[in-house]
Amino acid sequence: MTDRTRRWPVICALGVVQILAWGSTYYIPAVLAEPIARDTGWSLAWIVGGLSIGLLVAAIVSPRVGAAIQRHGGRPVLAMAALLLATGLAVLGLAPTLPVFLAGWLILGLGMGCGLYDPAYATLGRLYGSEARSAITALTLVGGFSSTVCWPLSAFLVAHIGWRGTCFAYAGLHLAVTLPLVLALIPSAPPRAVPETGRARPVVPLEAWQARAVLLMAGILVLGGTIMALVSVHLLTLLQARGMTLAAAVAYGGLIGPSQVTARLIEIANRGRHHPLWTLTAAFVLVGLGLVLLASHGPVIGLALAIYGAGNGVYSIARGTVPLVLFGPEHYAGLVGRLARPGLVAQALAPPLGAFLLVRIGPDALWGLLALLAAVNLGLIGGLWRLKAVAAESP
Repeated sequence: MTDRTRRWPVICALGVVQILAWGSTYYIPAVLAEPIARDTGWSLAWIVGGLSIGLLVAAIVSPRVGAAIQRHGGRPVLAMAALLLATGLAVLGLAPTLPVFLAGWLILGLGMGCGLYDPAYATLGRLYGSEARSAITALTLVGGFSSTVCWPLSAFLVAHIGWRGTCFAYAGLHLAVTLPLVLALIPSAPPRAVPETGRARPVVPLEAWQARAVLLMAGILVLGGTIMALVSVHLLTLLQARGMTLAAAVAYGGLIGPSQVTARLIEIANRGRHHPLWTLTAAFVLVGLGLVLLASHGPVIGLALAIYGAGNGVYSIARGTVPLVLFGPEHYAGLVGRLARPGLVAQALAPPLGAFLLVRIGPDALWGLLALLAAVNLGLIGGLWRLKAVAAESP
């Protein structure tokens, strides 16, 4: 059995973990918010705001999670994520009042910080070092089916056992599926090399250009997280503002998922022949082009959303692979944890900001602002290219 063959059980296990982790947190309010509001009378804004609370908690803990994976590997962290997610979902299902419901999201935030893409990327980086790029790319392909799997599953469960039963069902899936997969198929990280002196080898500090690249990468993740969160939360509203029915808006929005997967398949077929900065550049060229087409009121809304979706699909790959190549495997897990924080904060704050901007400046101006943010991100990516060129010229 080759090394690449042995990786597939790990990648598939992590893929299932990601499907359930995203599906029971990030994607669950889209299906459960309305039933919860009808059943309890709680404010819909606060119900949906639980996700923002969870993302902010995830942002707070992400640097410590990355450092823990750097030291101990991802297996114990991902196992803890399964337990935290199961506990948080159980609290949601039992919540008699809105404050208890929001407390459940605090626990879910801890689980998200330990169990979403960034900890999974760090786990693969810790396991496979500089050879982790192909595994990260494959993981995004499997994990990309989260909404495809979990939105229909959540809708089915709500219809048959109610929103509380749905929370309990997902909690059970984390205990019965996610936790055993992590413990059975995610190997322990290899021990870090220790010199003959018996003292741990000190971590080589980042070079000056790498320290600047960390700042640029953080800015890219902030703007990228802002764009993706605004579009994912407000897309249907923005399309309906063009005069579409809800059914038509949903049908158009459904084009994003298949285009994400198609773009990821193309990236996998490329087998890492190009530098991942090309993937990041292509991602925001596509995202920017799609947003410009949408902002310009062109008659090609379907094409524009497919282009945007393709860019979004490869962006999720690039944000995992670019730090691995720029900063090296020795720094990777810790840096992924640090870089996750600003992106998660942006994702938490972007939806309410988008709602405010929709009222203040209108949907057309918001489309234009999104296109402008994509253009700014391309400028930051250009800065990474310049730093890479400087590093290549250094002796």
